[in-house]
Amino acid sequence: MLNSLFFEDFQLGQSFESGGRTITESDLTFFSMLSGDWNPIHADAEFARTTRYEQRVVHGTLGIAIATGMLHQLGIFHDSAVAMMSLNEWKFIAPIFVGDTLRLRLEITGLDAGKSERVGRLGRRFVLLNQRGETVQDGHSDLLIRKRGAN
Repeated sequence: MLNSLFFEDFQLGQSFESGGRTITESDLTFFSMLSGDWNPIHADAEFARTTRYEQRVVHGTLGIAIATGMLHQLGIFHDSAVAMMSLNEWKFIAPIFVGDTLRLRLEITGLDAGKSERVGRLGRRFVLLNQRGETVQDGHSDLLIRKRGAN
């Protein structure tokens, strides 16, 4: 879906859901390389077997990156997003594992038209769900978004 929505198109309580994306071994390895985070819980299968999860856990921050990437898949902010303003109250509720299929539920939590004729502020809640419909991460992110007809 590449149908950009603008400030005026949103309503409080509106919800959108992305398609799924399965986390791969390559995702885990590349994120370790990119971030430099080689903590044994992510990188050492033998060590991870001795933990409560008995397997490697995907980086929590990779979950955030996946969630923000899923916004692009929705297409609703393609031509209207100006800037992410915040990332607040992010909770890592359950682990993410290689092989999990994640999807994003995006909920509109706030609308602030402000004084600008060009942009408004959109409150958003991100709920990252696994293949069983369990919430694995949850947080809020305000977005500065264009108003319809603004340049």
